[in-house]
Amino acid sequence: MSASHHAHEDRIHGSRFPLINRFQEYLGEFVYGGIDGSVTTFAVVAGATGGNLDSKVVIILGFANLLADGFAMSVGSYLSTKSEKENYDKHKKIEYWEVDHLPQKEREEIREIYQAKGFEGELLEKVVDTITADKDRWVDVMMKEELEMSEESKSPAAMGGVTFGSFLLWGLVPLLIYVVDYFSPHDWPLFTISSVLTGIVFAIIGGLKAVVNQTKLLRSILETLFLGAAAAAVSYYVGDLLEKMFV
Repeated sequence: MSASHHAHEDRIHGSRFPLINRFQEYLGEFVYGGIDGSVTTFAVVAGATGGNLDSKVVIILGFANLLADGFAMSVGSYLSTKSEKENYDKHKKIEYWEVDHLPQKEREEIREIYQAKGFEGELLEKVVDTITADKDRWVDVMMKEELEMSEESKSPAAMGGVTFGSFLLWGLVPLLIYVVDYFSPHDWPLFTISSVLTGIVFAIIGGLKAVVNQTKLLRSILETLFLGAAAAAVSYYVGDLLEKMFV
């Protein structure tokens, strides 16, 4: 394999750019935090607009949703990641105990695993001897091959932080024009401008989602736009209906 090919792979995987590589690890959380932030905040704006609520109320409801939902989502992300790490550590301790106290049983399990992969005879025994010669390697193989578990490398705190930051960043966009209008009032079509800005956000996030999921770019963008618009439409007409019923 040529050196240029290796260099190309390095650029793809970001191994020569640690910060880029690190960002890629959390890109999925950044995207889904952004989707939730923009969709839910725009739905609040749409519902308030449908209910003919004052711009000040839109700002209050929007920021209350932005901070409360963003925090709740980040806590969920933190706890989920932390739970995965703790679950992995628990099973890893069990495997170490079994290797220490039931070595023959665990050795036979290694033999069965690699026998199922097509190894046999002397080669199989060499593989078993090599793996079981090192306790850490032995446990690592059992975790991956028997339990089908991989260690979570992402930090729970970072996962929660990325989720919260993305939620705030993208969720703020639907409210921007209302905030600007509050400090510098103009006769602007606030909801229309908010819709356009949010539509741009949906398109950007849809594109990032395509990168994360390795799907078609246009399809991902259109899907995000459609779902965001659908959520806003439901919220708008519910707000309109409630306004007619109670006001």
